[in-house]
Amino acid sequence: MKLKELHALMQDIEPFAQPKVQLEQYPTGADIASRMLYTIESMFNDIEGNIVVDLGTGTGMLAIGAALLGSPCVVALDVDADALQVAQDNCEQFEDPLPIDFVLCDVNQLQQQQRLQADTVIMNPPFGTKMKGADMAFLQAACSLGPKQIYSLNKSSTRSHIQKAALKELGCSSAEVLAELRYNLPATMRFHKQASVDIEVDLWRFELPAAAAAAGAAAVKKMKRMTNRMMLDLPGQR
Repeated sequence: MKLKELHALMQDIEPFAQPKVQLEQYPTGADIASRMLYTIESMFNDIEGNIVVDLGTGTGMLAIGAALLGSPCVVALDVDADALQVAQDNCEQFEDPLPIDFVLCDVNQLQQQQRLQADTVIMNPPFGTKMKGADMAFLQAACSLGPKQIYSLNKSSTRSHIQKAALKELGCSSAEVLAELRYNLPATMRFHKQASVDIEVDLWRFELPAAAAAAGAAAVKKMKRMTNRMMLDLPGQR
């Protein structure tokens, strides 16, 4: 799928009706989301055929894009039930069913989801403006899933801190900025005085050590076998 086609499919995804400032619910636009996902797939082939987890899915923008790019199983998590309802409504606007499971879950309690595994984690986490340390909490949660790779959008101003934490504290084997992007933030909150603001963000790719990735891969294979057995038990699948 070409970038232009992906963007066209994603541009009608609805934003938050009533964004919650305490959760930093700023919309991920179709432009930056499609570019992020297209880069992931075209450069690394980390979406098609891979189990993808979207942490803090919000309106479902990244999860839907991953499904459109060929992920057979996308798990979209968010702590806000209202956001998940918006995401589900967005998912249902597509004619063909998308392989997305929406889960109400706090990333700080992700380790309790023992069956949750991923090949690839994608996320546009809170920048930590209202929730101090939220950006790093998301990255820590992503690492706990033992995926092969993690992709995240983070403020460019936090680059050195994120790289140091990823490599020295979270045990990532690599932490690379793939691209510098501009996040167009529209005025969605009452306190916003400008119509929109451009924020410089980095598209990160994190890799986990081989041992952790291998353990994660084994768990993913088990999850895929369970999914296949469930599909065989569905009416009309025999």
